[in-house]
Amino acid sequence: MTASNLILVTGATGYVGGRLVPKLLEAGYRVRCLVRDPARLQGRPWLKQVEVVCADALDVLALIHAMQGVSAAYYLIHGMQGGRMTAERDLAVARNFASAAEAAGIARILYLGELVDPAANLSPYLRARHETGYWLRHSPVPVTEFRAGMIVGSGSALFEMVRHLTERQPVLACPAWFFSEAQPIAIRDVLSYLVAALDSPESIGRVIEIGGPTRLTYADMLLEYAKERGFKRRLIRLPFYAVRLSAYWVHMVTPVHWRVVAPLIEGLRASLIVRDETAHKLFPQIEPLDFQTAAHFALNKIQRDNVETSWMDALVTAQGDVKPYVFTVEDGMYVERRQTLLDLPAETVFRAYTGIGGERGWMYMDWSWALRGWMDKAIGGVGLRRGRRHPDEIHTGESLDFWRVELVEQNHLMRLRAEMKVPGKAWLEFISEPQSDGKTLFTVCAYFEPFGLPGFLYWYAMWPFHRFIFDGLTHRLASRARVLGQAQ
Repeated sequence: MTASNLILVTGATGYVGGRLVPKLLEAGYRVRCLVRDPARLQGRPWLKQVEVVCADALDVLALIHAMQGVSAAYYLIHGMQGGRMTAERDLAVARNFASAAEAAGIARILYLGELVDPAANLSPYLRARHETGYWLRHSPVPVTEFRAGMIVGSGSALFEMVRHLTERQPVLACPAWFFSEAQPIAIRDVLSYLVAALDSPESIGRVIEIGGPTRLTYADMLLEYAKERGFKRRLIRLPFYAVRLSAYWVHMVTPVHWRVVAPLIEGLRASLIVRDETAHKLFPQIEPLDFQTAAHFALNKIQRDNVETSWMDALVTAQGDVKPYVFTVEDGMYVERRQTLLDLPAETVFRAYTGIGGERGWMYMDWSWALRGWMDKAIGGVGLRRGRRHPDEIHTGESLDFWRVELVEQNHLMRLRAEMKVPGKAWLEFISEPQSDGKTLFTVCAYFEPFGLPGFLYWYAMWPFHRFIFDGLTHRLASRARVLGQAQ
């Protein structure tokens, strides 16, 4: 396939897709991204180099239109929340995608699936991932299916689990899944295989298992990471799997939501190892990194605040699979608005409020935000520990602690949508509006749309606390803006 070919990438807002696009551009390919919400690509350094098509993968006609002129398509779509309904939707999307690819005359599809043992008792999520590959392969369009082991990289779910468990717990009680063999693979190696396959006609129509060079258990990964960090960790082996309990435990002590954790743990019921050498035969130039080297690279990227994408880029929320980035003001919505006039330019005020959260915290009564995050974790919510990808940069679609960045307008606005468990829908909005006299009107708005009586009671129960917290937040952000202004 020549470099001038047009390549379609689905899942460009996700962890792998967001890193694949720049690799394809570096290789000289023209790229078209298919997304449900183009706003989630704002801030990507490669955005102006690609075509963006807005389409829902459940709409066959929209898919056919998006595929016009495309030579090859990467299928990187999957539901992250698990469950039977999500699995059924994933299979429906796969069938639609295959039909549309045939109608549009696409030469081939490349699919990234999971390295699983199909004979094992798989969860609905993992079964759907396996069956997605089956449906794509049995379409008239030739398919290359990669089945990857657990991915290691800055911001990957596996690496975040390993990192936070090892950093925070000197003694770990380890259920049986900790000791199943796996072959985790570095994200850079996954990307190398995906790009190299375009120039490998021998890979067409093949199922290719890819993994790292060594077999090791999850317990081994924890100890390897501890060695990299210079920690001493003690592991206590337990005789049972306790998948759901383990998922909740990891959910409580790491930023990774239990809905993401559960499929990873389910997969470890069986050995996730490479059973054939097809990848080595077809791509001898790719020499996969061992786990410790991959962890070393990932840790360096995190420490340099150079995380390109994160598992959190996928929309995993406590409120279900909502359509991204819809904001309406309707009757019955409660609004709290705070304003202050600052003798500063709008861009300085913008820098102040887009830097909140993560390690920097929430400026005022930080303990109360931490307590709210712990309470959310305890009832199955996302909690506060997800942090943020970069301490100062913020893009639409990213997570910020227990919020999702719904909209960013440079030097003007940042709107956050709540992903913690609440009986309704909530937003927190920051606006920096320049005035004719050179000053900036700084506004902080809290919006809440209650669901029934529980939502009504929740709002009035929280309102006294909001009064102090949001007043303090507004004042502290104004103070931070003044400090930033003095430093300029």
